[in-house]
Amino acid sequence: MHVHGANTAATQRVLRLSLIATIAYVVLTLVAGLRAHSLALVSEAGHNASDALAIVLSFVAVWFQTRPPTDQKTFGYQRAGVLAAFLNALTLIVISGWIALEAVRRFSLPSTVQPRIMMYVAAAGVLMNGIIAALLWRVSHDVNIRSVFIHMLGDTLSTAAVIVGGFAILLTGRTWIDPALSLAIAALILWSSVSIVRETLNILLEGTPRGLSLIDIRTTLAAIDGVEDVHDLHVWSLGSNLHALSSHITIADIPPSESNLILDRINVVLREQFRIHHTTLQFEHVVCEVAHGCLVSVEETEEHHHHHHGHVH
Repeated sequence: MHVHGANTAATQRVLRLSLIATIAYVVLTLVAGLRAHSLALVSEAGHNASDALAIVLSFVAVWFQTRPPTDQKTFGYQRAGVLAAFLNALTLIVISGWIALEAVRRFSLPSTVQPRIMMYVAAAGVLMNGIIAALLWRVSHDVNIRSVFIHMLGDTLSTAAVIVGGFAILLTGRTWIDPALSLAIAALILWSSVSIVRETLNILLEGTPRGLSLIDIRTTLAAIDGVEDVHDLHVWSLGSNLHALSSHITIADIPPSESNLILDRINVVLREQFRIHHTTLQFEHVVCEVAHGCLVSVEETEEHHHHHHGHVH
């Protein structure tokens, strides 16, 4: 548990540093963008403002995730980060739409751009975003932090594109390069956001975690010595890196001391092969069928019908 705490502290430190640097850069790009009449820079400021929001959301989520489970929140606040990532990605999709619309408008109403200011500000941005992205990549691979990392990486690339654009405008005097760059930035933001929305929705809707196959898990468990059948198998994510599994497992009619060995074998396989640490397993020794959404043993069902024919269950 201590390792997790240390990692959380490091994550929070990086997020705090990122937030201060990002807010300073938002102010710089906005002022410079308005002075240079550069939509690419103003869209950078918008993008970076959404980064600041992303960092705040992630910071809150990281704090929430460290809180212990309670009787009301039995899994703790594992999904706080997932929710933050989902909201982040949604804001990014809205921002990319705004940038695209503004860029299209600029094509028909071009404005004079001051490329030198564009280039200086963008150079500062590449440096800042690059450092923050590298730090974030080092501290965590959680989906919440990854959404911030993608924000920052997208910024680094789009800001680098602004430098190239500023240079191209300087050489050619073609101002359409500025809105064309903005469109490319918008497309990049949209593409990265949609993948995060899909992943976070999958977690929130209790889908099978990315990279895990239910068929693989079922086949692997069924092959374990002592396991006769695996059914009613569910795998879902509690947070972005914590998976849970529940299943009914048919075994022979053996004493609990022996069935415990099978249980240990199953848990070792789930831990080592699938990185699933939270499991709820129910052992059964009769053939089961699903009836009315609950599992009923076949003999029991037949007996029940035999005695209570016509009785509504």
